[in-house]
Amino acid sequence: MSSLSDFVVPHHDGSELYLSNSAPKLGEKVTFRIRIPNTYKFEHGVMRYYHDGEPRTGYLKLAKKEKTESWWEITIPIINPQTKYRFLFAGEGKFDWLSAAGLQHHDVHSNTDFQLIAKPAYPKWLKDSIFYQIFPDRFASSGKKILPKWAHEEPWDSFDKSKQNWNGQEIAGGDLKGVELHLDYLSELGINGIYFTPLFPSRSNHRYDATSFEEVDPLLGGNEAWFSLRKATKKRGIRLVGDLTSNHCGAGHYWMERAQSSKRAKERGYFYWDKSFKWGYVGWWGLKSLPKLNFASKALRKEMYEGKNSIVKKWLSPKFGISGWRIDVGNMTGKLGEIDIHDEVMHGIRKAMDEVAPNAWLVAENGDFVANDLAGDGWHGTMNYQGFMRPIASWMNKGAKLSGGFQGLPIDSPMITGTQLVETIKNFNGSLPWRALTASMVLLDSHDTPRFRTIVSGDRERHLAAMTMLLTYPGVPSIFMGDEIGLEGTSGDDTRKTMKWDDRSDWDLDFLTEVKKLTALRCNEDALVNGGLRWVAAENGYIAYLRESKKSKVLVLIATIPSEIKIELSLDAHIPHDYIKEERLRMQIYRRLAEVKEESEVANIAEELMDRFGKFGPPVEILLAIAKLRVLARKVGVSEIVQQGKVIRFAPLELPDSRILRLNRLYPGTQVRATVRSIQVPAPLTSLVNGQVLKNQELLNWINELFNQIFEDELKGTP
Repeated sequence: MSSLSDFVVPHHDGSELYLSNSAPKLGEKVTFRIRIPNTYKFEHGVMRYYHDGEPRTGYLKLAKKEKTESWWEITIPIINPQTKYRFLFAGEGKFDWLSAAGLQHHDVHSNTDFQLIAKPAYPKWLKDSIFYQIFPDRFASSGKKILPKWAHEEPWDSFDKSKQNWNGQEIAGGDLKGVELHLDYLSELGINGIYFTPLFPSRSNHRYDATSFEEVDPLLGGNEAWFSLRKATKKRGIRLVGDLTSNHCGAGHYWMERAQSSKRAKERGYFYWDKSFKWGYVGWWGLKSLPKLNFASKALRKEMYEGKNSIVKKWLSPKFGISGWRIDVGNMTGKLGEIDIHDEVMHGIRKAMDEVAPNAWLVAENGDFVANDLAGDGWHGTMNYQGFMRPIASWMNKGAKLSGGFQGLPIDSPMITGTQLVETIKNFNGSLPWRALTASMVLLDSHDTPRFRTIVSGDRERHLAAMTMLLTYPGVPSIFMGDEIGLEGTSGDDTRKTMKWDDRSDWDLDFLTEVKKLTALRCNEDALVNGGLRWVAAENGYIAYLRESKKSKVLVLIATIPSEIKIELSLDAHIPHDYIKEERLRMQIYRRLAEVKEESEVANIAEELMDRFGKFGPPVEILLAIAKLRVLARKVGVSEIVQQGKVIRFAPLELPDSRILRLNRLYPGTQVRATVRSIQVPAPLTSLVNGQVLKNQELLNWINELFNQIFEDELKGTP
């Protein structure tokens, strides 16, 4: 548990409030600023930094004193490509270090020092970008489909059904023309960037086994469809980012075919040959289908990134027009046993990109982060699994089993508190430059992970809280297609469900509306575009942080504590002014009723009202009945009871087939919407002909009866 005093401490980060120049040239002077609460007392404020590997120090000077905080600063010349620094606050009984990992009351390792990189700034367009990840086979189809021999055609909605033998060769028929037809949807969602999983020809629906890197898969419409899409997205200001497997290709790649046909072929050197495998070569994760690339070959380096017409450069050219590359399994590229040329390959890809498209983004997948990859000459950023996605999933998890490598562990994912979440994030952020954090992709899930709606067991409010953090946190947010409408999935093709454009009955449209509000906030609020990150609070059930820029401030509160049960019904429920005259007392009763956990608490409040204020009328009776309904709703896991015309919606709800049968028998006309975990039950009427929906106590009695009939087993023994 953390106290407020843990956060009322000196603060510095790499944002514009604290650095006069975050991307200086060598020889330039930079002013470093730090904000210190006036209640934090110290005698000596010192900045320690490194020049040519040797420590240097300088005293902080008071620049500006405000009512509650003061600004201190120091200006130094930048002589190295990377400058590491931290701050010391000393005095009688005080020896505190402030590094990128936070304030420490003891000496800490220099690996957590702040880092200033004297390199050109990362692409400015990243700051207000919101990406949308598309798995091309499942997003949208134009209806045109000619399948190769290896493919198995699957109906568009077949992926909703559980199946154990998905093998990656099931094709739903999504294509680039389908994407183009739905660009208005993406624009309305607030998307200005699309990250595609691979578009190259392959022998699978995921396309991470490329048979060529030279063209777009004909199944997706080929290069012609790409050029059409590129033209359409450019008009809308939507950037496109490709997915490149620099670590491997597919067994069907023409490089492998040439290598196997002749030992004299130059392509022979593109791979690692090993007779211990029956197919004769090393595959990624030992897979025959994914031969690992050997960048000791100069010819391969030329083809992949060094040559004038290399793969990396070709797709960044104005003709093809991608705005960056996502590097698949970037941490494994260039590594095999005792061989480690990872840095050479990484720096080579970056150099190639800078030569032809210095404004392009280079982001790498890296399940377990390696700090040196982001030190300036390598990847601009990482897919932030370790410092964002995994800890948020562990904090917000509501009973889902997250094993199978989600945390890089053979056991279920740990459950953590809000305090542990913040400590995990601070520890991660302390290992990389600020601008690498802001150039990293932040995400809740992807095609490789369980859907976040599944992680939170269908809890819309918790999912919305996580989406709020995604769209207010430093970095480049990426929404996996369908997350905005509440799609669920556990892994594999279950995660990669199709988007049902023709039947949107299972879409969580209320959630979609809220996501649109968040994307608009992200793009329009300067603090979320240019601001820093300052932690304000952390407890088991909530966290809070402040985003601040020169122009604005945004305070973000993210909570997992149980939310209020949403009840929107035709009810006359209130405390009349003539029953309790003092507003303070009325509000106190409202608050107590909203917080009750057991029916006995409602009975106690009713008894107290009788003793203090006398007999109460129907409006108070109904108010007490609502409190009892909230208790009942919590017991069966329902958080929303909403009247919509002549139906009443209950959510979230996930019922077995036996209960659905009972429900339909007892309440004919009920609609079960499994995707959004809700049911819509025809509201009770005063009469069958021209009847009106019941109100007040009669309506509440009907709902209580429904709960007791449908949840008989759960409520056995409940008073």
